[in-house]
Amino acid sequence: MRDLPAPYGLVLTTAASRTEAAAIARALVAERLAACVSLFPVHSVYTWQNTLEQQDEWQLVIKTDLTLFPALETKIRELHSYDVPEIIALPIAAGSADYLNWLGASVNPLSPLSRVSLQNQDDKSER
Repeated sequence: MRDLPAPYGLVLTTAASRTEAAAIARALVAERLAACVSLFPVHSVYTWQNTLEQQDEWQLVIKTDLTLFPALETKIRELHSYDVPEIIALPIAAGSADYLNWLGASVNPLSPLSRVSLQNQDDKSER
């Protein structure tokens, strides 16, 4: 176990199909917003628009550096079919040093979306 110098965490979201879940997972890892995404089928029971619903879905467990959450959330919303997708971040309180080192090396704190955001902030500050 090691102290966590970076705010590593898990982000949870569900998707309507395996195809959608896999597309979201691939995009997050390809853009280095996530080190790894695990997918598994779940059955959800919830209330939506005052109606009790039940649905088979795919749960995504996204391992990431939580400083990337804004860009990660943007990418999930861009690819997601739900009007209000579940996007919940949970911090990792402790973990294997080897795994956490790999996680940190696998994500890019300046992902493409973050770079655009920082560039826009820099452009505004120069005005």
